Amino acid sequence: MHAHADAAPSRPDPVSATPLRVLIVDDEAPARTRLRDLLGDLAATHPTRITGMAANGVEALRLLEAEPADLVLADIRMPAMDGVELARHLARLPQPPAVIFVTAYDQYAVQAFELAAVDYLLKPVRAERLGAALAKVPQPRIADATLAGLAPGERRHFSVSERGRILLLAVADVLYLRAELKYVTARTIEREYVLDESLVHLEEEFSQRFLRLHRNCLVARDAVQGVERVGEQDGIDAHWAVLIRGVGERLPVSRRQWPAVRQALGL
Repeated sequence: MHAHADAAPSRPDPVSATPLRVLIVDDEAPARTRLRDLLGDLAATHPTRITGMAANGVEALRLLEAEPADLVLADIRMPAMDGVELARHLARLPQPPAVIFVTAYDQYAVQAFELAAVDYLLKPVRAERLGAALAKVPQPRIADATLAGLAPGERRHFSVSERGRILLLAVADVLYLRAELKYVTARTIEREYVLDESLVHLEEEFSQRFLRLHRNCLVARDAVQGVERVGEQDGIDAHWAVLIRGVGERLPVSRRQWPAVRQALGL
């Protein structure tokens, strides 16, 4: 028997440790297979269990509803929903998984991710580099502002928390956004959704899509069916309002915002 057999180990035995639940997200099947195989090769030092493999962010969120993961290995460029937008949705979960980006970006772009404190794997992924990344899990939650800086374009979806699930609301389906207390209500033709977001931040991110009507409301430019003058008959509080297509609603425009609205709509 070795002399140190009874000594307490300085860290948990990797083989006896609880396997890290990993979701692999990449639109290329060979890339998903490579990551799965590399994780298998590292099992002795970094035990993992694959919870699923997805081809884009939308599929990944659906898989996570069925089974949570501790880590998401996400490609950056994918159709339907890329890795950065996926990470922004994941960050809103009550217990967000760690995210490691997989990227084919050139070295300059990779340095930007590194400076933003977001871990990454450069394709083709090497086992040693993957092991080093796994050693950092769990990692701190990535701030949404950091992720937004990596992908300054608009998101395609909003995250909606309902009954313990994350629903994806297509931004293109939203007719208007209205601030109510601490939340923002997003209106579609079918119904309303509650977003845990700031109207000010939404206006900054979607400045080309939404137009401010007053301090509590943004309207989608392509949702405006027309405008009309309201309150002319009694002459009290007469103001302009926009007509919203598909729902038959009128939204008031503040006097302060009317010049900008008129110019944006080409009136």
